[in-house]
Amino acid sequence: MAAMQAAPLGDDVYGEDPTVNTLEHKVAALFGMEAALFCPTGTMTNQLAIRVHTQPGEEVICDKLSHIYLYEGGGIALNAFASVRTLDGDLGRLTAKQVEAAINNPEDIHQPLSRLVSLENTVNKGGGSIYDFEEIKRIKAVCTANGLILHLDGARLFNALVETEQSPKDYGQVFDSISICLSKGLGCPVGSLLIGTNELIKRAKRFRKVMGGGWRQAGGLAAAGIYALDHQVDRLKDDHRRAKAIGSLLQNNTKIKSVYPVTTNIVIAELKEGMDSMAFVSQLKERGILAVSFGKQLVRFVTHLDVTDQDVIFLEQQLNF
Repeated sequence: MAAMQAAPLGDDVYGEDPTVNTLEHKVAALFGMEAALFCPTGTMTNQLAIRVHTQPGEEVICDKLSHIYLYEGGGIALNAFASVRTLDGDLGRLTAKQVEAAINNPEDIHQPLSRLVSLENTVNKGGGSIYDFEEIKRIKAVCTANGLILHLDGARLFNALVETEQSPKDYGQVFDSISICLSKGLGCPVGSLLIGTNELIKRAKRFRKVMGGGWRQAGGLAAAGIYALDHQVDRLKDDHRRAKAIGSLLQNNTKIKSVYPVTTNIVIAELKEGMDSMAFVSQLKERGILAVSFGKQLVRFVTHLDVTDQDVIFLEQQLNF
């Protein structure tokens, strides 16, 4: 809050907010890419990337669990007029072989032209699963060989980075565009960035305006992002440690059938037959525990900087019902 209050301000629509400019330059340099664009949400950054990368009638290849497909309000159709080819990966993670097999024959006029491959790392619906970076590089090779563009929905990319050997620049060398989120685990009140080439960001800024995403004095929000990147990345490991503890607790609950592998900050529990997730979530809420229904028999728990070790102990005390 102190960083936000002290931020110098200007009009970002005219490129005159110095704090927004600092954030965008900082993130672009962090990933070794040319430019970045500060936006209100990760949905907007993803949708801007798809809108700029594709032409109406072309096809986006993604996993069936992808956020861009399930949780962005049909934006691919509404904003880009693009088709979608969904694939059945492993906890939301695709392989190069799957991508290659999904590419349409460009000479067949019955099929849309395959244009964009979108990956998600970590995968929200996959329980925070992390991509093998070597597989990402193989997917990139398939895209290059077939003239396809590769986008990353990296809303929780920093959760993956603190658990692996890769750096932001490694990702910047592979992807044509990247979306990162500053809220969620990094703790900002709002904000995401789209990263890519100067030309991509120039075009995306125009569509951001069309979508109603033009900032005025947004430096206060950008200052929170700068602070988060400087101070809140390494502590994501604490979230992961607590998530693993929560996963272990859930395994012992008599109403839970199984728990997805816990690798980062998301815990997804599958309830036993006959159990309804909405009812289970309501029972948790009555005991002071907030979770979300993630399907008929799936419940999601997420750790973040406001979840403490004492909260995990409280969960253990309240969970057996």
